[in-house]
Amino acid sequence: MPVSAQPEVTLRKATPADAAVCGAICYKAFSTISAEHNFPCDLPNEEVAVGMLTMQFGHPGFYCVVAESDGRIVGSNCLDERSIIAGIGPITVDPEVQNRGAGHTMMQAVMDRAKEHGAAGMRLVQAAFHNRSLALYTRLGFDIREPLACLQGRTVQRVVAGCSVRPAQTADLESCNAVSLQVHGFGRGRELADGIQQKNAVVVERDGRITGYASSLAFFGHTTAETNLDLQALIASAESFGGPGILLPSRNTTVLRWCLGNGLRIVQPMTLMTVGLYNEPNGASMPSVLF
Repeated sequence: MPVSAQPEVTLRKATPADAAVCGAICYKAFSTISAEHNFPCDLPNEEVAVGMLTMQFGHPGFYCVVAESDGRIVGSNCLDERSIIAGIGPITVDPEVQNRGAGHTMMQAVMDRAKEHGAAGMRLVQAAFHNRSLALYTRLGFDIREPLACLQGRTVQRVVAGCSVRPAQTADLESCNAVSLQVHGFGRGRELADGIQQKNAVVVERDGRITGYASSLAFFGHTTAETNLDLQALIASAESFGGPGILLPSRNTTVLRWCLGNGLRIVQPMTLMTVGLYNEPNGASMPSVLF
């Protein structure tokens, strides 16, 4: 009996009007794979997924695509273009139409876009239990750089001696970019500016100068600091972490032990993967779920 041909997958640029359908697919995809592996879902409900994609689809710093097959939307993917390094995700495909090549097609599309626009590299964060995505990203040329521990909770220690943490201000951008250049070799000012505007960003000061910052102490925020002491001060300052939690490189065992000893719990393991420019951090840092 002949095998019927699979419907073709086509792509187009996403618009904010697509967020409701894509958000429902996003939540369904994340909740399905998380349940299969007995991990909590990254997104608490469909409404949060819709809100997240509404922001990304409408933000001038993001390039987003939707995949369509047989006349309907079956998935989406986003590219964060706010830095010389492009961040990819979230990529989601309707579980009912897996194995039609939608994921590979959407990944290739945003990777081509990043190369066309001169990105020095691309990064993403992958759920370590998700074998399918690990295989896809590896085939596409991504290298594993850091195992990550997603941490949630509230530290027992609320202050680190010698460090003070305060809300970030626009006037802090130059100093924060200097820290990012020192630690990573490139600045992330546009992301930090968004965090300042949203009143989520904080800086840590030590010896009278800024020695670290967080665009947000959350799943979608990144943190960069000169030393582990500065990173601990930033973590300790948070009443709670947005979304599933913060993403601490597991190889930083000094801070990981400090976090666990201060009452934080590991929610899930994740993996930072990269293509192109990558410098081993010269300091302490935590990526966002995008990078």
